[in-house]
Amino acid sequence: MAVLQRHRALGLGACALASSLWGCGFFFGKIALAEMGFAHMVLYRFLFAMVALTPLLVTHRPGLNGREWGVLLGASFLGVPLQFLLQFYGLSLTTVSHASLMVGTMPVILAVGAAVFAHERMDGLGWLALAGSTCGAALIALGGRHHAGAGEASLAGDLLVVVSLAIALFWILFNKQLMERHSPIMVTAYGLLLGTLMLAVWVPLRYGMPPVAGISLKAWMALAASGVLCTATTTLLWNWGMTQVPASQAGVLLNMEPLIGSLLGVLVLQEKLGPSAWVGGGLILTAAVTLTMHSKTRVRQGLPVA
Repeated sequence: MAVLQRHRALGLGACALASSLWGCGFFFGKIALAEMGFAHMVLYRFLFAMVALTPLLVTHRPGLNGREWGVLLGASFLGVPLQFLLQFYGLSLTTVSHASLMVGTMPVILAVGAAVFAHERMDGLGWLALAGSTCGAALIALGGRHHAGAGEASLAGDLLVVVSLAIALFWILFNKQLMERHSPIMVTAYGLLLGTLMLAVWVPLRYGMPPVAGISLKAWMALAASGVLCTATTTLLWNWGMTQVPASQAGVLLNMEPLIGSLLGVLVLQEKLGPSAWVGGGLILTAAVTLTMHSKTRVRQGLPVA
């Protein structure tokens, strides 16, 4: 029992750290978007991620059968080109604050999806923590203030971010299915490789070759950070954490993302947060502690995992 509790704590910690690093993604993305289009930014992000993951391709052989390759291929398509191109196109049309607000819907999407497709059953306390965490994310985003001249929010951009999150649900569940039999390191490395190859084909054909000249060092550093920290590291941490805890419990920790995004706005961009944003941060942290220490979630017996 003690070993299981330790693994659960480590799994929740890995998911929390992954979500916190994901919280930097929109911040770094906005820096790069000032100098290039969204599709080229996404391609560069994943190329940098693959630089970090290449050694793992050498040390971890896939060992997948034909059906599992099909699942990984489908997950890679959903999780990389489709999700990220939609999400960052949406970000190019809206503000970081609004995009973060939309990310606050992801734990609800994940918990409902896990209940429907992975047959997880979360108790009432878990659902209460989920609701509180999501309300906290909304309060944080609504409490943000932007300097004059900041980009305007748009309904189209917000909705595209939500659609990308719904797509991410199936990427998460497909990966969780594969990781029941295979290493999360292998699933991460080969899944992102397949997704990056898809981007490398589609983006130049649809949007032209990515720019090289005229890109500032600041933008290159933002791209490298988004690739290594916000993609390679986060996916490794998240996929491993998902092998230790139910998807619906891990989902509440995704709301660390808007919390970190708001802190970056205050500390780096000198944005001002109102009282509602501070209350929202407290709700998120309280929900995370409640879920980690008290809520019980289990997989219903006798039902296949999707």
